[in-house]
Amino acid sequence: MVIQLTRRYFLSMESLQNLLDTLGGIVWGPFFLIPLLLGTGLYLTIRLGGIQFFTLGRALRHGLIDRSDEGGKGDISNYQALTTALAATVGVGNIVGVATAISVGGPGALFWIWVTGLVGMASKYTEAFLGVRFRTTDAKGEQSGGPQYYLKRGIQGPVGKVLAFSFAVFAVIASFGIGNLTQANAVSANLERTFGLDTYASGVIIFVLLGAVLLGGIQAIGRVTAAFVPMMIIIYILGGITVLVLEAGQIPAAIGLIFTDAFTGTAATGGFVGAGIMLAIQFGVARGIFSNESGMGSAAIAAAAAKTSHPVRQGLVSMTQTFIDTLIVVTITGLVIVTSGVWDQGRATAGTMTAEAFSTVLPGQWGGTIVSLSIIFFAFSTILGWSYYGERSLESLVGRRGTVPYRIIFTIMAFVGATVQLELVWSFSDLANGLMALPNLIGLLVLSGLVARETRAYLKFDPKLRASPEDVAAFLRAQGSDWK
Repeated sequence: MVIQLTRRYFLSMESLQNLLDTLGGIVWGPFFLIPLLLGTGLYLTIRLGGIQFFTLGRALRHGLIDRSDEGGKGDISNYQALTTALAATVGVGNIVGVATAISVGGPGALFWIWVTGLVGMASKYTEAFLGVRFRTTDAKGEQSGGPQYYLKRGIQGPVGKVLAFSFAVFAVIASFGIGNLTQANAVSANLERTFGLDTYASGVIIFVLLGAVLLGGIQAIGRVTAAFVPMMIIIYILGGITVLVLEAGQIPAAIGLIFTDAFTGTAATGGFVGAGIMLAIQFGVARGIFSNESGMGSAAIAAAAAKTSHPVRQGLVSMTQTFIDTLIVVTITGLVIVTSGVWDQGRATAGTMTAEAFSTVLPGQWGGTIVSLSIIFFAFSTILGWSYYGERSLESLVGRRGTVPYRIIFTIMAFVGATVQLELVWSFSDLANGLMALPNLIGLLVLSGLVARETRAYLKFDPKLRASPEDVAAFLRAQGSDWK
């Protein structure tokens, strides 16, 4: 009897796994979400006049040097909102995800990751703008915003409410999957592999650290990520740049290979089985989106908490998140993999490919240690960012009463994630992520006219992002805007 029940259990789990993989393959396949995400980013790029190309310098200065914009209501500075969003997006996908894309689609996949990042900046700007534009003040006096609010408030009638509800439900689910269980598992696995730490000990450490931060809410998350995220990114970037400097002679050939294979496909070599153009595009776009989350709507939740005098300002700051994530961190990972020559070992080695690429150039154990530490830092920061996304999404469904129970359950699930195997959760999380993006993308397209109109008006008034809070307030009054 016990044997039969056990067999039925494993068969049902296998069937569920196959179902989730099939559905995930459809949602993230080349004929559904990937062209919709890429097409939306391209459409918004055109509609906004290539805003990511013409304002990037000003946006980086405003977010990283000015750091604060005290002219409006908010719970954290625009810099803290940026680092909170970066905490959630700069994660395992920047290391393992890039390796997976290249190991399946060839070096040309990196080109399509770049394309995804460039058009994704317009999507990230739009959703952050809307997150601030339609944010509201909750019962505790804190700012709440994101797709779960701008879909309902920006799109009138039952359609907007259904889209908002759908996003919130799938965002809560995704926060426990891709934002918690899988990340905690990555932390514990690398602590065990690098330092020999037992997974249960890792689970306790994650439980204590995460619980301590979440007790303080968004202010604590903002303070931690403001200090933590720049450090982790800089460590990884410095390690990657060191590798590239030592392999400088290989960079021109690597870049040539990336651009050539993006349009011709990659022949079989070593353990690499070969890939056509469509495979390079599919995996490049999918992993690029997985890395920077542009179009998924999640970053808009963090943007809505920022102190800013106008939605355009925070939209531009949030846009730089995709630039940092994809066009800097991902680029370094990809170039290191291609220049080191380990890219052709096949998909089975994707999980360790980046570490091996670092190790082939750096002396001793330095390469593997840097990558392992980076995965640990990146994964834990992702947990912090997604805890806020999930909490705010749940709040839009049940109110403030869900906040404390959510934080408790979220912290407990991080311990669970650190101590169990999660193949089923990965598949479920990928599906939830895709279903979360769909209502947001519809909202971005529907509301793009409003975003384009108000963006043009503000940048004409304040092209250098230097206007004082008083001047911005006068501009808003002249526009007849009731936004505060």
